[in-house]
Amino acid sequence: MEEDLAALEARLFQLLSEHRDLDTAIARLSDHAITDQLHIQRLKKRKLKLKDEIAWIESRMLPDIIA
Repeated sequence: MEEDLAALEARLFQLLSEHRDLDTAIARLSDHAITDQLHIQRLKKRKLKLKDEIAWIESRMLPDIIA
């Protein structure tokens, strides 16, 4: 169980890092007068997928709470 948690934490750290990198890349591309809107849309789509995976991992890391 602890190994699973460590693997989830490592994956979460990796996803959060990539999410931040995409934020930076999108901001940098958006600042230029000539931008490739299709490329920006693809980056934003990838960022949303990362956000979903981050949320899934975070929910797996929380203990089940019986109300």
